[in-house]
Amino acid sequence: MLHRNYLITALEDRRDEFTSFARAWDADVLEGARRLQALGARAAADIRQEIGAPHTRVSFPSTELDAARSFTVRFGRAWRSHEESRRWALDVLHGRVTFAADGSQLMPGREISLPVAGVQVAWFENPHQSDGSYTKDARFEVITPGELLRAEGGAGNAGLVVNSKRTQVEVDVICAFLERKRNWKSRGERLPVAFFDGTFLLSSTRQHTDNFFFSSYAREVVRLVRLSRETEIPVVGYIDQSYARDLAHLLESLSHQPAGSAVYDAQLLCVEVNNDGPLLLGAWGNRTVFTYCLREGLSQEFCGAGGEPLVGFVYLQTTGEGTPARLDIPAWVHEAGLLDEVTDVVRAECVVGNGYPYAIETADAAAVVTPRDREQFLRVMQEFAERDSFGFRVARKAISKQHRR
Repeated sequence: MLHRNYLITALEDRRDEFTSFARAWDADVLEGARRLQALGARAAADIRQEIGAPHTRVSFPSTELDAARSFTVRFGRAWRSHEESRRWALDVLHGRVTFAADGSQLMPGREISLPVAGVQVAWFENPHQSDGSYTKDARFEVITPGELLRAEGGAGNAGLVVNSKRTQVEVDVICAFLERKRNWKSRGERLPVAFFDGTFLLSSTRQHTDNFFFSSYAREVVRLVRLSRETEIPVVGYIDQSYARDLAHLLESLSHQPAGSAVYDAQLLCVEVNNDGPLLLGAWGNRTVFTYCLREGLSQEFCGAGGEPLVGFVYLQTTGEGTPARLDIPAWVHEAGLLDEVTDVVRAECVVGNGYPYAIETADAAAVVTPRDREQFLRVMQEFAERDSFGFRVARKAISKQHRR
């Protein structure tokens, strides 16, 4: 039970620390946003040369910056009603296959006598045909005691094994979709688009603490990005609340002055730069120019010939208020001239999903594992163990807690 009065008193005691931090934070964000806005007057090639990319591990804007003369690419559409926006979205999606996969996991716990875990990945494939047909299915993988205990560090790192397995299965499922839709052009189909729920690029700090997971994640994502390029089917890594600092790091590299270690990219894009001026992104549907992504500690596998990045990103304003979503996108999509079509698909999915891609939302709902599901998992495991005569027990304390709650 939370004692509300004690919480209020504790916050009041630290009021000065909160207010001073907020003032410094706001100043850092405003200064960073001004620097980002000023980049619109520069040529992409000059920025790239100044930071020394790709030899330095700093993200850099594509030639979209030259065409837009701004870090913002305007959507340029406005609707008088939600019905109008839905009609536009349905036109974008009609006859086009979109696909999303998402997963959940059942972690090993101390209440069981043998470490065992599970991963459930669900997917949603929608051809957007007039008959309303779609495919929604799931795959379940059991992670055995042997797999968990073989992890570097033993059972203490079992969570990394489970998360790695989840990523692998999610990528397997999306790759299977890409293979099914291979040769879509020759069949006269509209460009398919697949969604990966999360980032393609983990922060470099994760590499030092979770090396096993970092290496596994990078390997799987590179596999996905390369197959996306081979099949010419875009895959979008969708991050609803991103704390990435690629743009902030670019500004730091150009100015040789820190933009503020607490500042992240999404903040820079939703602050009012001038008292009478617009936000950097502003209206719904606006996005940033495509930016090639490089980071310190990023696996060399994410680079192609000559060190060119395989992945880039845009930030897209998908709601009327709040920070923009980040879209991690394979670089070949921009280079093939497909970026506008792909971002329109994301916008359309967000219109249908009321601010969040409907395909991902549906896959997530199908994949989620509840506490009741965990109870069922343990019950089935126990029945399986009894039938095959090996030891597997659930602690009485855990059973008692389940009954009480």
